[in-house]
Amino acid sequence: MKRKIRIFTAALLAAAVSLTGCTLSDGAPKQATEYVGDSSSADSSDDSAAASSGASGDIIVVEDFFEPILEELEAALGGSSAEEGSSEASSAASSEPEKEADKIEMVFIGDSQMANGRSDGTDLASLVSARVPNSVSYNLGIGGSTAALEESTSDLSPDKWVSNCFVGIAYALSGKADRTKVLDGHPEVLSVMEQIDPAKVDYYFIEYGANDFFKKVPLDPSTSDVPYVKTYYGALNTGIDELRAISPNAQVILMTPFYGIYKDSNGNFIGDSYVVSNGIDTLANYARKAGNVVEVEEILDFDCMFMSKCDLYLDTYEEYLMDGTHLTLKGRQIFARLLAHIPNWAEGFEPFAYMETDIIKIADFDPDEYYRYPKDMMQEYYPDNFERMQNGEYLLAPPQ
Repeated sequence: MKRKIRIFTAALLAAAVSLTGCTLSDGAPKQATEYVGDSSSADSSDDSAAASSGASGDIIVVEDFFEPILEELEAALGGSSAEEGSSEASSAASSEPEKEADKIEMVFIGDSQMANGRSDGTDLASLVSARVPNSVSYNLGIGGSTAALEESTSDLSPDKWVSNCFVGIAYALSGKADRTKVLDGHPEVLSVMEQIDPAKVDYYFIEYGANDFFKKVPLDPSTSDVPYVKTYYGALNTGIDELRAISPNAQVILMTPFYGIYKDSNGNFIGDSYVVSNGIDTLANYARKAGNVVEVEEILDFDCMFMSKCDLYLDTYEEYLMDGTHLTLKGRQIFARLLAHIPNWAEGFEPFAYMETDIIKIADFDPDEYYRYPKDMMQEYYPDNFERMQNGEYLLAPPQ
């Protein structure tokens, strides 16, 4: 494993934070001092596409959601193996990877967006690892899980927790919570966790939000009387702090929840993540709140909501979402390619230009394609990257 401390530039961090278009006013380090709510989103440029798409600019409050259940959906489709894979998928890493010396170690923590595809090796973790040389991935994703500690948990002592929410997973990994209780009913995830040495982790990829939204988890501690770890913002802060304490050399990448569309139990379209509220807020504002966490924690943000990396929206959702919420195989392949640019750049396998400029058109996506930035544009806009590429310094970007 590489034991160097990687230095991410301030410019990259600033660019990553800007994806969610959210801000924090001055205040105590771990408190959200500005609530990112419906009123703040009204003037946001992120929502301009929603208004022009034909969807109403008004917030639609839905009290009782018809929440897609991934397991039932997969059964109706004949199981996740019914999705046709590519050569990339067939070479993906196993959900129970074999440790080898000097491997780049990546841990993926999240809900069903992480867990989906685990049975046939087409989960996000495996697909990203297939694109990152000399890497191994550990998938701790659990379908239906939230970032926040459930309201039903009365004891706030981690050693008493049985919750597999994000903070539960983080404390189980650190040893402050009993992992056999936290992961009771998920032996495959427990088996993977047992293989992880936190001191050797290079990257954490974290993704939550949809289940917090469906379960009406308070978005911000300043707007609720519930304990800090029972809010979306507070849980993300707490869990990330714990991971950084046990893995001081790891880079943490916080993914926003994925854009989605919502239908009622009769299949009628209600609205999308920009305009449908659970009575607390829209999923787009949960994504913005994740951006608040990114600013406070000074970690990397990866946008899955606001079309900064691909054209996920009303006119393309059927190509990458199987039910309006969960990623299809194609959706996972798209985001795996985009996510892989982060470690590939940080490890020196490809130029920064690739990570900054790769924007995927979903209709034109080829899962077997490897992104190349045009030589003339590289020379003009990224001269340092171009020189290094022509000198053969990038494993995944040979001289052009």
